[in-house]
Amino acid sequence: MTKNRGNGAKSRSTAGGVPGGGLRIPWLLIGAVVVIVGLIGVIAYNMVPRALERAEAQRYAPSADNPDPSTGIDGVVKVEYPAGNHIQAPQRVAYDQNPPFGGAHDQYWATCTGVVYPEPIRTENAVHSLEHGAVWVAYNPDRLSSDDIATLASKVDGEPYTLMSPYPGLDSAVSLQSWGRQLKLDGATDERIPQFVSALSQNPNTYPEAGASCSTVPGGFDPADPPPFDSSPPGPDAAPMTDEQTDPAQPGGGGAPVPAAPGMPTGGGNG
Repeated sequence: MTKNRGNGAKSRSTAGGVPGGGLRIPWLLIGAVVVIVGLIGVIAYNMVPRALERAEAQRYAPSADNPDPSTGIDGVVKVEYPAGNHIQAPQRVAYDQNPPFGGAHDQYWATCTGVVYPEPIRTENAVHSLEHGAVWVAYNPDRLSSDDIATLASKVDGEPYTLMSPYPGLDSAVSLQSWGRQLKLDGATDERIPQFVSALSQNPNTYPEAGASCSTVPGGFDPADPPPFDSSPPGPDAAPMTDEQTDPAQPGGGGAPVPAAPGMPTGGGNG
């Protein structure tokens, strides 16, 4: 009798794999499902808004019916600039805007293949990039947090015909430049940032040198060690914002033309 009771107790304790004949709960499987659902949620949280932002920005892509969609973006300032003349470093340009978005510039353009520069770069090189159809995203490092700067960089990093750099003393948190157009903003999450880039990056209707390169020029501008930003006033020897490039060292600016570097054009054109 004792033996039979023992067998019965053993049978009851092992039925279903748990005491009392209950079912075993698959905790590992449940945990895996929870983790997967969480990951899907995180991905959706990050990707969906970005996809919607891109879709909205595409509404501002240029077309035959709307060659300059930036006219529909609130706050864009437009100035007509002809193709700019070239200068050689260390000469400066007496720009009429801050940051500038047109006019004379350095003979070498700043690499504008979606480069996020951690330090301020020479203004005259950045303006040449605009002449090639790039959008320059400048920001005041004293007005943005590190998270804001990362948000702004995510809109530029790897994007063709864009560049980004700090601009000390900027009178707004963010300033967007393309050739002849500028938009100043209060923050890095403004919806007009992708709209401006979509409307004006490589828009052949708005910049002088359609098809010009944004890649690094060997022996010219080095994106790993770019020419530094100069916040001081340009000085009396600065090149003027005029159609004719002259030597400002001469009285009245009426001297001989400033020579370009070998192989570089002196004014507009594909350079």
